[in-house]
Amino acid sequence: MVKYGLDYTRCRWILPLLLGIGVIFGIIALAGRGWLESQTLPYVHQASLWESCTRPEQGGNWNCESLMAYAWGRAAAATYLVGFLLLVICFALAIIAFAIDTLRFNFIRGIGGLLFVAAVFSIMGLVIYPVKFSTEIEMTGVNMFSWAYGFGWTTAIMEICLGFFFCCLPNYEDQILGNVKPTYFYSSP
Repeated sequence: MVKYGLDYTRCRWILPLLLGIGVIFGIIALAGRGWLESQTLPYVHQASLWESCTRPEQGGNWNCESLMAYAWGRAAAATYLVGFLLLVICFALAIIAFAIDTLRFNFIRGIGGLLFVAAVFSIMGLVIYPVKFSTEIEMTGVNMFSWAYGFGWTTAIMEICLGFFFCCLPNYEDQILGNVKPTYFYSSP
């Protein structure tokens, strides 16, 4: 990517594409019902970021309780949602930044900083949820934090990694823009 610079059409959109994938993973985490699930039969517990559902036996009706009735439930949902909204803002800003012919490298560094703030909010929500859920909600059987919770962590890790890329990219401004004289390692005798 650095060899051809960000003007190379295929490389220019890699970072916004990765941010878009992070947004998709965040949507899956927000909408998914698999934050916590029963691990073994009978499957009697299932929870999302928004509610916890239990059923007395296999094949019975699910009884759902909103986690928004708990202060920690509202805090976990709010912090994760703020992190997700900051990720969406970074995605929009990245599309704008990379669509302009002349890149604004300080603007790109600002996107990286905003991604770190988004990661902090996302991680706060992802830590509050399991700690308070396991202490305040009665769980029966063997339960595990499942796929939707994993998508939440994947989003947070992507925010951190992409934050580093966006912050470090301006350090290679001359190489990207082609302002550096090429170095040849072979010299003829």
